[in-house]
Amino acid sequence: MIAIIDYKAGNLTSVKRALDFLGQDSVVTSDYSEVIEAERVIFPGVGAAGKAMADLKINGMDKTISDAFYSEKPILGICLGAQIIMEMSQENDTPCLGLIRGEVRRFPEGLTDAGGKRLKVPHMGWNTVRLKREHPLFEGVKADSEFYFDHSYYPAPVLPERILGDTHHGIWFASVLVSGSLAAVQFHPEKSSRPGLKILANFCRWSGRC
Repeated sequence: MIAIIDYKAGNLTSVKRALDFLGQDSVVTSDYSEVIEAERVIFPGVGAAGKAMADLKINGMDKTISDAFYSEKPILGICLGAQIIMEMSQENDTPCLGLIRGEVRRFPEGLTDAGGKRLKVPHMGWNTVRLKREHPLFEGVKADSEFYFDHSYYPAPVLPERILGDTHHGIWFASVLVSGSLAAVQFHPEKSSRPGLKILANFCRWSGRC
């Protein structure tokens, strides 16, 4: 069973539908016992960091996620779930979960592409990921695969080894993070067609070790 963390951050239905398509049993839950007893945990979300952290604390999901992490249970963070695993977010000046050292930063103003064309923030649409090393999460995923992004902030870990992959949108930013049995992607695999479904399928088989 896969527990999908419910903290009113949206996008939960899309994740569950993707898992249903893959034939994986899952439950959307804010119950401590269900999360801790689950084989794996997915921590998705869209929205603002401040409200997300407030909602997590209301039902104790902040502690639940931390306990799951320190028990070395395989966890996948998605989009907002890849940001509030950090220590701090510039969005709403929000203290976060602190599972990975570092902060969440807003894209700077005036970003341009290689030809000097102004780039929009939020970074929205399809983009590639440049992997720094092999990982079971990306097994069988082609290097030129594109994934769906929709965000104005990005994680910036202190330790470079926490960055499994990065993406370019005016600047290079961390788009895939790893720390032990925790993996997190800034893009939405559940909205990223076959490559995204492949990543979700790989996560469902991942032992939490590299």
